[in-house]
Amino acid sequence: MQTGKKIGFIGLGNMASAMIGGMLQKGAARPEDIIGSAHTAATCRRVAELYGITTYSSNAEVAEQADILFLAVKPQFFPEVIGEIREHVRSRTLIVSIAAGKTLKEITGLFGGARKILRCMPNTPALVLEGCTGVCAGDLVDEEELEEVLELLRSFGVAEAVPERLMDAVVGVSGSSPAYVFLFLEAMADGAVAAGMPRRQAYTFAAQAVLGSAKLLLETGKHPGELKDMVCSPGGTTIQAVKVLEEKGLRAAVMEAMEACVEKSRKL
Repeated sequence: MQTGKKIGFIGLGNMASAMIGGMLQKGAARPEDIIGSAHTAATCRRVAELYGITTYSSNAEVAEQADILFLAVKPQFFPEVIGEIREHVRSRTLIVSIAAGKTLKEITGLFGGARKILRCMPNTPALVLEGCTGVCAGDLVDEEELEEVLELLRSFGVAEAVPERLMDAVVGVSGSSPAYVFLFLEAMADGAVAAGMPRRQAYTFAAQAVLGSAKLLLETGKHPGELKDMVCSPGGTTIQAVKVLEEKGLRAAVMEAMEACVEKSRKL
């Protein structure tokens, strides 16, 4: 469902590009509804050619026009970028940050006063329209406005509203977790190669197994432990593999990695 509003992106990197692609592919917006700016002319040109949107060299030009403004730059650049656009953003504009660690209070402070601000944390599977995005909204954002942003984000996957206190957990469990999964996939493929399987085929088998397992969990609603037990027959091959993973501390390693990720997000 198209909003009919002007959607602006400050920053046109991989994540912004994925979000734009999803919005266009799912019909949530038209190319003429989207504008953007980037640090380099080459990036502006590439994204404009790829999606048919209008791009600018000036962040302020995007800020002036946008009804919904996505801040898609790294957290360390927020003070500089917001300093450029602060006087150009209209009071009714919905400002959506995709930066890890930057709180609603911090962003409001950078703008120098009360604004309609939301935070979201998408992840890279948005590139294939299978993203997972957590969203929290500031006090000045009403339910209709929150739903409007959620609908845009759902054009490239799942999007859920969460309280701000859980945004760092969102970073750990979905924002950063594709990297954990790719590490696991790479290890599975290496194991298959060691057993004699060609590498390209190993990646296909490993990836499809993970994709199917995730779909099985989501569609059945069963507990992961129950689904694991369904694969482990008494005295079989799978339970031997599970035994080794438990002995090597897979579960604890994943939990500790997520704790480190969440703690880093809190310190940004």
